Amino acid sequence: MTKKATRAAFGETLIELVAAGNDVVAVEADLSQSTTTAAFAKAYPERFFNVGIAEANMIDVAAGLAVEGKTAFTGSFAVFATGRAYDQVRNTVCYSNLNVKLAPTHSGVTVGPDGGSHQMLEDIALMSVLPGMRVLVPADYHAAKSALRLAAATPGPFYVRLGRASLPELYPEDFAMELGRAYILREGTDVSIIACGVEVSEALQAADVLAAQGISAEVIDAASIKPLDEETILASALKTGAVVTCEEHSVIGGLGAAVAAVLGARAPRPHLRVGVNDTFGTSGEPGELLEHFGLTAPSIVAVAHEVLALKG
Repeated sequence: MTKKATRAAFGETLIELVAAGNDVVAVEADLSQSTTTAAFAKAYPERFFNVGIAEANMIDVAAGLAVEGKTAFTGSFAVFATGRAYDQVRNTVCYSNLNVKLAPTHSGVTVGPDGGSHQMLEDIALMSVLPGMRVLVPADYHAAKSALRLAAATPGPFYVRLGRASLPELYPEDFAMELGRAYILREGTDVSIIACGVEVSEALQAADVLAAQGISAEVIDAASIKPLDEETILASALKTGAVVTCEEHSVIGGLGAAVAAVLGARAPRPHLRVGVNDTFGTSGEPGELLEHFGLTAPSIVAVAHEVLALKG
């Protein structure tokens, strides 16, 4: 199976957007090689702005370009783009509803050896709570390209969460992501596994294991976390009667919290969360860290059995 990092989509998609006639610019904070915006800088140097190690300025420069009518994308790593520049994202971009698209890379524990200081596990929560911000977490390279195209085509602030680790190919090259839509990748009747990003492929592997055990798992890619596809999630929960959410993010404030809010308000069902349990990351290889934090398919299988016991 072909594997490619979602960050690999960033620079390539920006080049394609400009070639197609979009008035796109990119603002970077001295990490263009890592985020892949270096390719865009080479193709369209007049549309690329490197502000140095100054993430707050990166957001404000992008905001100024958006005021002038540009569709402005920003890069950097997730921990810096959302944490260090949060005031600018909130008060400059979102407060004025500007056409700025944050698409940082190196999110989650799959950043790997860079360690806990660089493994951003709170970004979905930080971005989701901001009025007007839309949050997308693509599960593979093609989904990432589509998410970036969707962000460019839709006015207003966006957060597109990209990663460093190579992921299996799940979607076709012509995949067209829709805002506010979740995708049922595998139908099932016993338990709903709702995942995003890195965890989607793990959820599909878990569903294979569960199937061998006689358990029918429905797997849903909730790529659009805000707005969330409440109807698809509710329909699945009502059908299976049990829900597991999976994310490479803190269990607080991310996908699991969003799903819990929907279930609690409209269709209470047993629901358990797979995610990072209120702790910082640590150094290690991506696969080791997924296993360490209980984010692999075997962990999802174990949690599925727990939620089925609650259902039973």
